[in-house]
Amino acid sequence: MTKITIFKKNGKICEYQIKGHSGFAEAGSDIVCAGISTAGQMALVGLNEVLKLDVEFDIKDAYLHVKLNDFQNDNAQALLKAMEMTFEDIAKNYDKNVRMEVREDVC
Repeated sequence: MTKITIFKKNGKICEYQIKGHSGFAEAGSDIVCAGISTAGQMALVGLNEVLKLDVEFDIKDAYLHVKLNDFQNDNAQALLKAMEMTFEDIAKNYDKNVRMEVREDVC
């Protein structure tokens, strides 16, 4: 199962973490893992390369952790909100494979 955790402060996303394989299908054919990975990594590229924001991140097999130090940025929040909505949709449609948690006021 893939576990997605989004961390917020005052309603703004400051950090997110993705852990584990969904187990929906075999590696290389798992559309659930692919969708989650794509959304998480696209947000990281947008924050780091496009918006040029101060981002700490760690990527390993079945693991992505991203912490945004300037999470007050409106463009960053728009990007991260789109990511969150994508994760919510995937988690709703594949609830046996994905668990999502939002933690408030923890950054």
